[in-house]
Amino acid sequence: MRSWIARMILLAVGWRAGGAPPKLNKYVMIAAPHTSSWDVPLLVLFAWLFKMRVRWMMKSEMFRGLRGPFFRALGGLPIDRSQRHNMVQQCVDILKQADEMVVAVPPEGTRAATQGWKTGFYYIALGAGVPIAPGYLDYATKRGGFGPILTPTGDIDADMEILRDFYRDKYGKYPERFGEVRVDRGETDSR
Repeated sequence: MRSWIARMILLAVGWRAGGAPPKLNKYVMIAAPHTSSWDVPLLVLFAWLFKMRVRWMMKSEMFRGLRGPFFRALGGLPIDRSQRHNMVQQCVDILKQADEMVVAVPPEGTRAATQGWKTGFYYIALGAGVPIAPGYLDYATKRGGFGPILTPTGDIDADMEILRDFYRDKYGKYPERFGEVRVDRGETDSR
């Protein structure tokens, strides 16, 4: 039923499915570009359309009050961004223990413009021994879907080059806010 509802809503607003999700039990899904608050409802609609149970990380402040149960029911995982290292390790542990789990991570970490991507998504996948699925919402073409799976090699710069090629023609609602697909060397180590 959710898939049908999502299909109708997406059709009504002019969005279509791009690449299908991988047929894997668990992986880290990149949620990019992330430039607008509209990305979250679209992520949920595409998850329903693809019949996926996606867990997605968002700042813990968003879970205060009545929004908490609502976001948790949709798959939200509250993250204390002041504890970056702990967040990565907690996610690694959760993924290792789960039989099935898709964790969506916005690598920019914010809807505002950034100099590059934070590396948490990469080290979560590497630490848990799971692949990375590049998910996207392209506002230019009004398509949402997935690109080819990336198995992290440990050479983050080489792997980021592959992701940069994939996201080269993907545009967020506010393209000027989309952070360059490269490691943000100004961040503290997120491992």
